[in-house]
Amino acid sequence: MKRGIILLKKLKKLLLVLAASGLFLTGAAGFTQPAQAAVSSYQSQDLSLDIKAAIAIDASTGQVLYAKNANTARSIASMTKLVTVYLTLQAIKQGKLSWDTKVKPTKAIAKVSQNTEYSNVRLDSTQDYTVKQLYQATLIESANGAAMTLAKAVSGNQVAFVKKMRALLASWGIKDAKIYNACGLANGNLGSAGYPGVGKNVENEMSASDMATVCQKLLSDYPEVLNTTSITKLNFTAGSSTQQMTSWNWMLKGLNSYYSDLPVDGLKTGTTDKAGACFAGTVNKNGHRIITVVLGAKHANTQDASRFVQTAKLMHYVYNNYTVTTLKKGTSISGASTIKVPEGKSETSSVVIGKTTTIWVKKGAKLQTALTKTSVASPIKKGQKVASYGFSTSSGKLVSLSGKKLTTTAVATADNGTANFFVRLWRSLFGK
Repeated sequence: MKRGIILLKKLKKLLLVLAASGLFLTGAAGFTQPAQAAVSSYQSQDLSLDIKAAIAIDASTGQVLYAKNANTARSIASMTKLVTVYLTLQAIKQGKLSWDTKVKPTKAIAKVSQNTEYSNVRLDSTQDYTVKQLYQATLIESANGAAMTLAKAVSGNQVAFVKKMRALLASWGIKDAKIYNACGLANGNLGSAGYPGVGKNVENEMSASDMATVCQKLLSDYPEVLNTTSITKLNFTAGSSTQQMTSWNWMLKGLNSYYSDLPVDGLKTGTTDKAGACFAGTVNKNGHRIITVVLGAKHANTQDASRFVQTAKLMHYVYNNYTVTTLKKGTSISGASTIKVPEGKSETSSVVIGKTTTIWVKKGAKLQTALTKTSVASPIKKGQKVASYGFSTSSGKLVSLSGKKLTTTAVATADNGTANFFVRLWRSLFGK
């Protein structure tokens, strides 16, 4: 009688399997996307910074290492120019511009460039300038007129370029940015070149985390930008006139906020009365590059180095309080080296790290690695991404710039085809 009841249950199970679609119903559990972790104030209790907002991330993975008010949009001033530079480099890559392309500033742009109250390289509306000259002036001297002339070169006019800037940011998932011009000045400071239909006092705004995304994208897609952001002084020559440009990034070697143990090589400062002193910096130390952003540091006068002092504190905090683990491509993770394949010829597949990944772990904590799902559908090809590895530590979650749990790819080490119908049916009935 007992054996009859067991057989009846198995027959019912068979009918359910066949009724579903005539195919084996996989028992693989669906992967639930992890809830977004709060990036806004990650580890902020560990370090007191005299700024309005800040963030530090790993330049490659986007792992958040520190954050303070990082999701609140604030004025970003001339850090805006990093978006302008990205679009310029993109246009060059696409063949729409070249470094030797010549462009004239409009009279309105030339007027902005000749205002000595702002950071500028003087331009003349009757003079041609190469894209390379304007690019260098934008990054080194933070020249507003040069940035606006690059916008003209890329899109023809300022409004069209602003629309392109907004579209680019949206494509990166940056949704709450407010962008009105290519240079970062208040709209009213641009005269007739200002954005139409908005107030004179509006400025470009972005959060520290979104600015970190801009830096990460720029360094990832156009790492050659560092060849220019690392220049301390350069002459700008046009016609018979020469102007010496000096970088506003005083953390570069040879300038007055240089730290010998922090070989900073970029990226961009920004300053307005509304924004305060801001700085998006990057440094590669011991083979590991980080990006830092500080917004709203003190700016008592033009000689105030507060933003660089705060940036150095943040960079030192990261390098002094974290250890770095590099998981090389092809590494097998103990306890997470196989994944179930219920319909496969083999019911499990071996998996390894799909790409070399750097993980920062607070000193004293242990790195923990787990697969983000327990089973996967067949067939599987060698090298195919079948899941992700999620990372955490004994002291808490590790999060990425997107706010999600830090992950990397898990790939199969061998092919695993689909078992035939009768094998799958047998497994469904008898579990073997």
